[in-house]
Amino acid sequence: MNLTVLLTIIILVICVLIMSIKILFVKGGKFPNSHVAGNKALIDKGISCSKSLDRSDRKKKNLEERIKKEVKQ
Repeated sequence: MNLTVLLTIIILVICVLIMSIKILFVKGGKFPNSHVAGNKALIDKGISCSKSLDRSDRKKKNLEERIKKEVKQ
């Protein structure tokens, strides 16, 4: 059992080191931004994340308009 735990820890450390090569060895290196707002191609197409769209829609509509929309559905 101890051998299994030790091997698991060694494998995890190796994986973390491999994934962090860019951060550790490149000056100013950082993980890439995987969020929709950080993707230039999606921004050029006018695509944004659903949370941002929902937040902006809620700010545009007042309570009465939102209630009417819910009643229609």
